[in-house]
Amino acid sequence: MSDELEPTMPESAPDDHSATREDAAAKPVSRRTALRVLGSVPIAGAMMSSSAFAQGTAAGAQQPKQTHEAPFPPEHGQGTPPRSAPKRAFFTAAEWRTVGVLADDIIPGDARSGSATQAGVPAFIDFHLSVPESSDEMRLSIRGGLAWLNTESRIRFRRNYATLSQAQRNQILDDIAWPKRAKPEFSHGVAFFNRMRDLVGMGFFSSAMGWKDLRYEGNVFNPDWQGCPESAMQKLGVSHALMDTRIKVE
Repeated sequence: MSDELEPTMPESAPDDHSATREDAAAKPVSRRTALRVLGSVPIAGAMMSSSAFAQGTAAGAQQPKQTHEAPFPPEHGQGTPPRSAPKRAFFTAAEWRTVGVLADDIIPGDARSGSATQAGVPAFIDFHLSVPESSDEMRLSIRGGLAWLNTESRIRFRRNYATLSQAQRNQILDDIAWPKRAKPEFSHGVAFFNRMRDLVGMGFFSSAMGWKDLRYEGNVFNPDWQGCPESAMQKLGVSHALMDTRIKVE
């Protein structure tokens, strides 16, 4: 089902679960909550994807321009993409809008750093899914998941996900973001969200913005380093004297 089409709903179908739920402001997803949900992103996978992305852009692929606004904010979700939008290798225009809004729902901007779209995450995911190293099963699951998300949005609110309010989007995410609490009928949405959350985390934390957010300093020379602390040496059951017996000094 294309997420560009709006199905005709029967007159008896409600606009949403209840007026109260639609109007109620859902608790915003903080970066602290997003990081806790993300957990430990596989560093090796992130770095490999980042390296591949860097090679692709070096070969001529257009790098996404980082701005202070999401490229397709919800209020403009059904409009024409701006001419400056990065070229897509996998996503359709409609999927791109949905990915941008969903990525910012997973990692929103805060006082410490920008959002997922400001870090170029949609372009990262688009490239990741376009290369031969990604499986057809992965591509199918992401594309099918985006279709599921828009279908669920239209069933509840008669609009696609990217055009919903933050409170409406949070209602859907609350049903699929917590696997242990999710109802069986949302199993497809849960599987999709888990994969998308991992991709967003990989894209964000392998970007320059993500490194700064983690305050990662890299391999920086520390002139004040005094060697391994004695307490750590004892815990490991080693000593400098023991190491001297194993290292032959010429």
